[in-house]
Amino acid sequence: MSRKIKIVTDSTADLPRDFIEKYDIEVVPLHINFPNASFLDGVTIQPKEFYPMLQRCKDILPKTSTPSIGDFTNIYTSLLKKGYDILSIHISSGLSSTSSIAEAAAQKLKGQIHVFDSKSISLGIGLQVQEAVEMVNQNLSLENISKRLNEIRERTEVLFSLDTLEYLERGGRIGKVSALLGSVLRIKPVIRVENGIYVPIDKVRNQKQAIQKMLNHAVKILDGKLPHHMAVAHGASEEAGLTLKDLVKETFGIDISLFSETGPAIGVHTGPGALGFAFTY
Repeated sequence: MSRKIKIVTDSTADLPRDFIEKYDIEVVPLHINFPNASFLDGVTIQPKEFYPMLQRCKDILPKTSTPSIGDFTNIYTSLLKKGYDILSIHISSGLSSTSSIAEAAAQKLKGQIHVFDSKSISLGIGLQVQEAVEMVNQNLSLENISKRLNEIRERTEVLFSLDTLEYLERGGRIGKVSALLGSVLRIKPVIRVENGIYVPIDKVRNQKQAIQKMLNHAVKILDGKLPHHMAVAHGASEEAGLTLKDLVKETFGIDISLFSETGPAIGVHTGPGALGFAFTY
């Protein structure tokens, strides 16, 4: 019989609270640092408080910082003492050093700890966590789950649009999207996460067009294949998120697995009005 496995992730996965509680997921929060105050993402600050604070920032945007080695060590040590093997799934190493810090903590400890770079963000991570939960419930070993996750990672897609490029640019996460900066005031970019970084794939004039472009790109990526799981996230834009949720279901014929508001650690860089979806296939 396989040993008990505990899944750990970080707050950039944007998992809904009910999912976290139902499957007893351990979530390590990133830090959100405003000029005059610091918070723990999803613990001492929630999206509902965060986005109004973000919009009030004029000159200095808040910054994010990763959990410390000590944060991971404490959590891992506690879980190992309870007899768990640990699968720790984290934000793309191309966007954050969180997974490397988790790996450094794991190497200090004796026990079965597998740190997994999702090469994704937000609900792209969340869907990999969901896939892992399903495999844990099938009593697969940590080794087998890790192997399958490598395959699932290659079939995880995230598409999103932004209301403005301002937050990506000022937050230093602009990457290849910098090519669009010349038209920053006039367009809404459509972005795909490719190999763990942001890559612009289209630009449009309004949100309705952005939604249609994302759906079109998803259809092209799937190329006749059926998605396994799909998820929708929004940044302080619930009405648009619900519209996208309905359209995703209508287009692909499956129920949405996860629906959530993008949390502060991702929202710092994407800003209010961000909208997107993730899928595995």
